[in-house]
Amino acid sequence: MGASGVILRAPDGNLEVLSSTSRQADLLEQFAVQVDSGPCIDCVRTGMPVSCADLATDGPRWPRFTAAARECGFSSAHAIPMRLRKEVIGVLSLLGTEPGALDDERLALGQALADVATIAILQHRAIEHGQQLSTQLQTALDSRVVIEQAKGILAQHGSLTMDEAFTALRDHARSHSQRLATLATSVIAGETDLDTIRIPGPRRGERRP
Repeated sequence: MGASGVILRAPDGNLEVLSSTSRQADLLEQFAVQVDSGPCIDCVRTGMPVSCADLATDGPRWPRFTAAARECGFSSAHAIPMRLRKEVIGVLSLLGTEPGALDDERLALGQALADVATIAILQHRAIEHGQQLSTQLQTALDSRVVIEQAKGILAQHGSLTMDEAFTALRDHARSHSQRLATLATSVIAGETDLDTIRIPGPRRGERRP
């Protein structure tokens, strides 16, 4: 093989070139993704290996890709799916400078390499997702702590119950297009005049008329 590369399906479904072993291979794979044509594109769609032993004779299936491939110096193109069970996450692209088919042994080796890469990428994505989820949960927890502190300050200032204080903070944030956590932080820092926060309904200890 003259060159190889990896094209991945992003979480939004779009394809993107992850890596290539040569500048020419990168240019060709970027072009294939752009024009949505070529063995690698068919491979991602079907989840099956796609092989073109000689672009000069078999290339008319992908005229634009074939023209670009030959201009880049490639005469054969093979695509091996990167999949786990039914999930296809990308494709391993093998580009040859000479015409030639993949025999069973080389196809099996290519699929084994694609499988190893698939597992590694999925594990990396799982770790990233876990870290992102952990960060989101920590942010939510921190925001909740800040809001609880602000509720206590407003409740004490206005002789309110904690529920009344929360309602007042929430309504004030909405009316001023603020995030509740941002308002709560301002209350704790003493940057918000508590008397400007409108108290809904009668305060604790007051009787409705």
